[in-house]
Amino acid sequence: MSGLLLLHTATAGTLESSDCFVTVTPNDDFVLDYRGANSAVFAKRTERLVRGMLAEHAVGGAKITIQDQGAIEITIKARLETALLRASREE
Repeated sequence: MSGLLLLHTATAGTLESSDCFVTVTPNDDFVLDYRGANSAVFAKRTERLVRGMLAEHAVGGAKITIQDQGAIEITIKARLETALLRASREE
């Protein structure tokens, strides 16, 4: 399977309650910047989720920033996938 090639920075989501704002930037290594009121509680879960999504799309390296406003797991996954797909499209 051919992976996604991240071409530029892209975002998805909002800063509304129960949502999250995800930014994906091409990078040589994996970097996760996860912020939010409950980031300490959900940091490990979110890192597993993000690493899983990157593996699913065969993305080797990326800087992922997530500002979590109380989003459930499926919302984070949807926002991350949208940002990944946007980052892999020509502008």
